[in-house]
Amino acid sequence: MNWRNLVAALVAVALGALAWRTGRWAGLVFLAGVIVLWVLLHVTRLMTVLKRAADRPLGYVGSAVMLNSRLHRGQPLWKVIAQTRSLGELQTERDAQPEIFRWRDEGGTYVDCTFADGRLTGWQMIRPAEPARPPEEAPAEPAPESPVAQA
Repeated sequence: MNWRNLVAALVAVALGALAWRTGRWAGLVFLAGVIVLWVLLHVTRLMTVLKRAADRPLGYVGSAVMLNSRLHRGQPLWKVIAQTRSLGELQTERDAQPEIFRWRDEGGTYVDCTFADGRLTGWQMIRPAEPARPPEEAPAEPAPESPVAQA
């Protein structure tokens, strides 16, 4: 059990005690209504994010460079999906921890994001290697025209 679950349980108990003390059963019913409203708002937000992501190709992002600049540690997976508006392409085995997802742009640049327990722990942006170009040759100068004898 991590510290967030412990804090959430303590806050729930404290709110329940406060609701009971101020309004008895009416206070508890009010608290239950507030909790249900919060859960519905959260589910609606998640469904909106997933609906937008369903309309885009898997693992696609408009600009991998912009995604790289907007990421920060501890960010939940659903917020990264909201930024990219696309589900990431899973690079690891299913249900293995940590999970690595990849988002790629049209230029071939991609960002690999590592998530542990649904939170971003690290990321790496990879740009494609530049193809080796032959050295540019000096433009060929036209050969001087030879005088042609006119008959």
